Amino acid sequence: MSPIAIKIFLAIACAGHILCCFCDRAITYTPNGRFGFNDLNDNERLAALFEGSSKKRQMFSILGGILALAMTSLGYVALCSYVASYSAACGIVLLVSFAPFIVAGAAHHVFCGAVEWFYIRLGRTEEARKVIVEFFKKTLPAMYVCFIGLMIFAVTLFVAIITGTTGLPRWACVFNVLPMFIVILPFRLVGSFNIASAAQFLGLFIVFCAI
Repeated sequence: MSPIAIKIFLAIACAGHILCCFCDRAITYTPNGRFGFNDLNDNERLAALFEGSSKKRQMFSILGGILALAMTSLGYVALCSYVASYSAACGIVLLVSFAPFIVAGAAHHVFCGAVEWFYIRLGRTEEARKVIVEFFKKTLPAMYVCFIGLMIFAVTLFVAIITGTTGLPRWACVFNVLPMFIVILPFRLVGSFNIASAAQFLGLFIVFCAI
């Protein structure tokens, strides 16, 4: 992959994670407050949170999230291609971990939006709450696959850069979702993973422009 294509794909991936962050916020902040997973245990509180919601926010999150993850996939492919040009083994690990991460991540994003959409559509009743809780629990494996794939990708990329395997300066290893996520985690921001990922791709974009 050409250096120009890598830079373009990194920039698109950064924009994709920013969009995905807005999609996360769309299903976290309701017209009546911030939704948390603990709210799933109390239908009275859950129904109050989603009172007056039109389901548009959930649909925006679902469709926007799919578009956003398609955009981010370009950045991950660019990194796979770049690292593979220096180390075929590292490139293969990145590619193998990236595929389930993106596919499972897209599925999990759809599931989260669908849980809220169906709860509102079914009238915010106790029975509706039981249905969405059951659905959410049964689809949790998608989230686990997503984060396992992400962890493998992030660690492999970090090691490849800090060991000098790639042509990037070793200090560029800080532009990685794991250290970025650890830094912002205490702030408990909505969409922390996407904020950290956007920072990762923005930082790497600047590095590639500078070298």
